[in-house]
Amino acid sequence: MTRYKIGIFLSLMLLIGFSSCTEQKSNNKLVINEVLVDNRSNFQDDYGVHSGWIEIFNRAYSSADLAGCLLKVSSQPGDTITYFIPKGDVLTSIKPRQHTLFWADGTPRRGTFHTNFVLSKTEANWIGLYDSGKKLLDEVVVPAGVLKANQSYARISDASAEWEVKDDSAEKYVTPSTNNKTIESNPKMDKFEQHDPAGIGMAISAMSVVFCGLILLYLCFKFIGKAAIALRKRNAMKVHNITDKAEAKEKGLGEAPGEVIAAISMALHEAQGADHDVEETILTISRVKRSYSPWSSKIYTLRETPHKK
Repeated sequence: MTRYKIGIFLSLMLLIGFSSCTEQKSNNKLVINEVLVDNRSNFQDDYGVHSGWIEIFNRAYSSADLAGCLLKVSSQPGDTITYFIPKGDVLTSIKPRQHTLFWADGTPRRGTFHTNFVLSKTEANWIGLYDSGKKLLDEVVVPAGVLKANQSYARISDASAEWEVKDDSAEKYVTPSTNNKTIESNPKMDKFEQHDPAGIGMAISAMSVVFCGLILLYLCFKFIGKAAIALRKRNAMKVHNITDKAEAKEKGLGEAPGEVIAAISMALHEAQGADHDVEETILTISRVKRSYSPWSSKIYTLRETPHKK
């Protein structure tokens, strides 16, 4: 009994430990993914204004809510501005592996995703993301003098540890609210196109697979049908206590006539179709004329209505 209690206690302790570990891991699924400081002709906000922005990425495979979290920015020592992400907005919930954008325009009255601070274009910007319990989730320092107009400081790929400058070139372009690294080509497809540019080999392979599948289906149905018929005949011979196969074939044991098969097929078709047991849904209302009877008339009562003079 003592060992049983000790085992239950240890199991509970392990369960609490695992739950705490998973909870701690889920708190760190939000990261700062990309920052643009000087926005002159880049992405516009919902008011058509060019402002700096901060992109946050949910790297988990479950939704994460930013409501109640804090965005802190500091461009000078001791000068930290905090933006409290308000609650009650359904758009603060980020879907798995998705992004959201916060505009650093200093006008929070414009909406949930407009912060109360502006990023410095000359000084280094420290940006920190905190949860509702004021625990640091992620932070980044955007160096001073590195970014030009319309350039962003971003991770090489979503949630990666290394950062780089997106200079809007063909290889490194600014990606607000989307993946930092977009794969535009597939090496396997390129190799296949190189060896078979006309697609003849692909067509032959596809047709071969289809025909082989049809042949296999034909063989399977053929042998399964023969096996089912043989089993039915054997069961019928066992029921009628007949051992001679010639006698069983002469009496037609285990063979269903075509009329029976047709009746069964029709019954299955009606059972699975839409016309089975469908009652009439038209409601007809007709007025019935009844013959007049003084016994049911209200004008013939025990008392007559007094006449006015």
